[in-house]
Amino acid sequence: MIKALSLMLPLTVLAACAPANDARYLISAVPGKKIANLRSRTVEVRLVSLPSYAAASDIVAEGEGGALFALSGAQWADDPARGIAAALARGLTERTGASAAIEPWPLNTGPDARLDVRVDQAYARADGVFELTGQFAVSSPEGTVREFVKRFDIRTPVSGQGPSATADALAKALAELARQISLAM
Repeated sequence: MIKALSLMLPLTVLAACAPANDARYLISAVPGKKIANLRSRTVEVRLVSLPSYAAASDIVAEGEGGALFALSGAQWADDPARGIAAALARGLTERTGASAAIEPWPLNTGPDARLDVRVDQAYARADGVFELTGQFAVSSPEGTVREFVKRFDIRTPVSGQGPSATADALAKALAELARQISLAM
C-alpha cells in the first residue's frame, strides 16, 4: 500500500503542474470582396502594437465597474500581435490583390509599402460592443506610394456571451480595419 502511494504521489504532482487545457480561439478576419487596386504590389504588415492586456494570451472582456477580466478557460490560439498582423495581411490581399505578408519580409526585393498598426483599445465592452481603436501608418521605403498616418475607431456587435462571441467580434472588427486600410492606400 505504501509503495503504491509513493508511486502515485509523483504522478499527482506532475498532473498539478501540467498546463490547463484551456480552449484556444483563432484570430481571423471575415473574408471580404475586392474593393481597391493598389499601386503597391507588395505590402509588409509589421507586427501589431497592442496594449499589454490585449497582447497577453488571455481573452479579456469588460466586467462590472469597467475593469477588464480574463475570460475563464479561454486563450488566443496564437500570439495576438502576430495573429492580428496575419489577419490584416490576409484581409489586404483579398481586398486589394496586392501580396501582403507579415514581417520579417520574406522576399529579396523589399516591399512597396509597409503597414504599421498601433492599437489603443481592443476588448469586448460590457454593453455588448467590441471596441478596436488606434492608428495605422503606411510608409514607403522606395517612395512608390504616398505615406500617411490615419486613426481608426471601429465598433462591432458582440453576438452572444463568452470567448467565441468575442473572437467573432474581433474578426469582424479586423475585416473592417482591413477594408479601411485598403481604401486609404
